[in-house]
Amino acid sequence: MKVGIVGLPRSGKSTIFNAVSGQDVPVGTFAEPSTVHLGTIKVPDPRVDELARRFRPRKVTYAEITFADFPAPSGLRSDTALDPATIAAMRELDALVQVVRGFVDPLTGEPPQPLRDLDAFKSELLLNDLLLVERRLERVKKEKGKDRERTLLERLKQTLESELPLRREQWSVEEATMLAGFGFLSRKPFMVVWNVGEQLAREPMPAEIQAWLDREKVPGLVLAGQIEMEISRLPEADRAAFLADLGLASSARDRFIRAAYELLDLISFLTTGEDEVRAWTIRRGTAALKAAGKIHSDIERGFIRAEVVAYEDWVQCGSDARAREMGKLRLEGKEYVVRDGDIIHFRFHV
Repeated sequence: MKVGIVGLPRSGKSTIFNAVSGQDVPVGTFAEPSTVHLGTIKVPDPRVDELARRFRPRKVTYAEITFADFPAPSGLRSDTALDPATIAAMRELDALVQVVRGFVDPLTGEPPQPLRDLDAFKSELLLNDLLLVERRLERVKKEKGKDRERTLLERLKQTLESELPLRREQWSVEEATMLAGFGFLSRKPFMVVWNVGEQLAREPMPAEIQAWLDREKVPGLVLAGQIEMEISRLPEADRAAFLADLGLASSARDRFIRAAYELLDLISFLTTGEDEVRAWTIRRGTAALKAAGKIHSDIERGFIRAEVVAYEDWVQCGSDARAREMGKLRLEGKEYVVRDGDIIHFRFHV
């Protein structure tokens, strides 16, 4: 899964990327739009930590998410964001996180204008999707046998002209399949990061921004990007003390990654043993058969049953044997919908 860190120029996108990825990409250089930085990050999970402590396996594997940083090219004003190369790259992403400037613009001295920036970026997403729909609609009108696609495109056009993101609409399974190849920007899961100075790190989201988020039905997160980036460069042992001085219980890295994981509607099921304790990433609502295939296609093909125990129950019982004795370990079939934190052992035959 790939999450794009996007937004208007000088909003601190690369700073946020450095804070969550632990990398050291240049900030404030306004690189060429083709310069996209990638960072694959382990998803913090105290359940994996606890299971690893108990099993002491040879290997511990966390779920992962890849983040992409899109530096703004020179020549773009602070109220514009997207060039053709950036648009093309963004269409390949699974979700978008807009970084919004919560500090004085270091180049112009302009104070933050979050509502202007939020509306400007939203408008660019809608406009680029509308242009894509109109181009495709013109072609479809000239082709035979495309009535269903034409009807869908006309619905998309109406939604976008009403200034509504496509993610606000409900789509049937067939419609979602038809939409998948377009990479519509306004259909992607979306989150806002309010990037503030150190003095505002403990403050809640401003009321005006929260009202915008509520209206758009998207989540938001307050981060002090600059100081969090500096903390991320410290030795692991020193970070907790600096976070405590800021009054923060956890780092930007942990909060941001967990929020992105939820944004993508992802959950983790767990496997345990002396060889490995591991978190496996699946979409919420995934059935046991497909979850088995996440581990190996042979397990999916030869699926017999899944032995399942909730993480909390296993920790309370302390072992599979005790969980079985207490009736907490269940046998589930192919259609069982996996829950976040399920510890699963798949039985299969090939």
